[in-house]
Amino acid sequence: MSDRDDPVTIGRRVQQLRGERGLTQRQLAEPAYTPAYISTLEAGRVRPSEEALRHIAERLGVEYEELVTGRPARLATDLRLGLTGAQRTLAAGEAERAAEQYAALLAEAELHELADVEAAALLGLGECAIDTGELGAARTYFERSEQTLADAPLPARVPALRGRAVSHYLAGELRYAVYLLESALDELNRGGLHDPDALLLLYASIIGPYMDMGAHARAAQAAEFALALAPQSADPALVARMHRSVARTLLAEGRIAEADASLAKAAELYRSLQLRTELANCHWMRGYVCAQNGELERAEDELRLALKMLAEGRAALYGSQAAVELADVLHRRGKSGEAAELLRDTLSDLSPERGALHSAAAHRLLGIIAEDARDTETAEEHYVRALSLLERAGAAGDLADLCRLLGDLLRRTGRVEAALDAYRTGLGHRTAPGTTTLGPAPAQPPL
Repeated sequence: MSDRDDPVTIGRRVQQLRGERGLTQRQLAEPAYTPAYISTLEAGRVRPSEEALRHIAERLGVEYEELVTGRPARLATDLRLGLTGAQRTLAAGEAERAAEQYAALLAEAELHELADVEAAALLGLGECAIDTGELGAARTYFERSEQTLADAPLPARVPALRGRAVSHYLAGELRYAVYLLESALDELNRGGLHDPDALLLLYASIIGPYMDMGAHARAAQAAEFALALAPQSADPALVARMHRSVARTLLAEGRIAEADASLAKAAELYRSLQLRTELANCHWMRGYVCAQNGELERAEDELRLALKMLAEGRAALYGSQAAVELADVLHRRGKSGEAAELLRDTLSDLSPERGALHSAAAHRLLGIIAEDARDTETAEEHYVRALSLLERAGAAGDLADLCRLLGDLLRRTGRVEAALDAYRTGLGHRTAPGTTTLGPAPAQPPL
């Protein structure tokens, strides 16, 4: 076993257990081994074979795993069962209770040095912190999860890396989020590590940052790649619950290896439930493309589907971007009242520290709707709020566009000097709306 303890530690453990049971070295050794072999083993001068350790474990009345690792035989499986329980709690939208479950599992995993469980618990804590808007804490948890898996292949580290990128993105650090996601995609595709789940997670996660940076073509391509990679599952939550129930039955019967395999399937399905949030972003992106092509009815359908999926996946923060896009489509279709109501609901779930770019987009569109209704005072108020949020986030292309809108409004209301100031501010950002200074696109997957 790869996690077996060193010969000296195993030797001391054998000696302690033998002493507790009142056995001599001869009694422990017979009939397959000699007392001299047991003496050498207890002194840590030989690396015992699996066959020898299984013989000794049987004579001592302990499980093989407990003898070679010092952990109770069912500990790792019980902890994995706890992980699927915490995943289910989080998937049900109970982030705070899930965080308590993950914290308890993390403490137990650290105590017994179970690195894979430790990394999974840290990842879960990061996801909980994202849900509750604690972006700094989320980033720390994801970083710790990555560090715990430092020696693992990249696909195993992708969920933590993606979590770190999302926490930077939601904090308004767009360029760094894109850098993290593109670097991982490039390494996976160039290195031949074509893990579908890892690629799907990365492609779906990069859509939002691309859009906010004005890289619309890359966002559309990422969405199509993600949808092509999407796994098919009729009802992953139901299947996951089934596997978890089966695991409990197998554990009760002492069939630990089979229970572990069932739990692994359950955990994979719970991860796919989280992927539904990412797939919803792909439908949002498809809706955006339809809107750009003037297919407003189809765009509305795609965006409503995205919002429904995001609501089911308790992803309110992610849903804000799709909501703003849907509001724009509704406005263009003559449903301005519905659009304004949707935007106000969206703003009630956001704050300058949590979703600044989405808040700015909502205020910008509310300003346009107010202008159309000839309410210039309200329009100006929304534009100014959006401007403040965008300056804080450093979204240059959007700033230039907003300064133009504000300048046009001020000019139409006779405030020429103020309008000129707004235009100068927009020109000072240099980047034109819809452009980006990103480098070469990452390598593509072999679809």
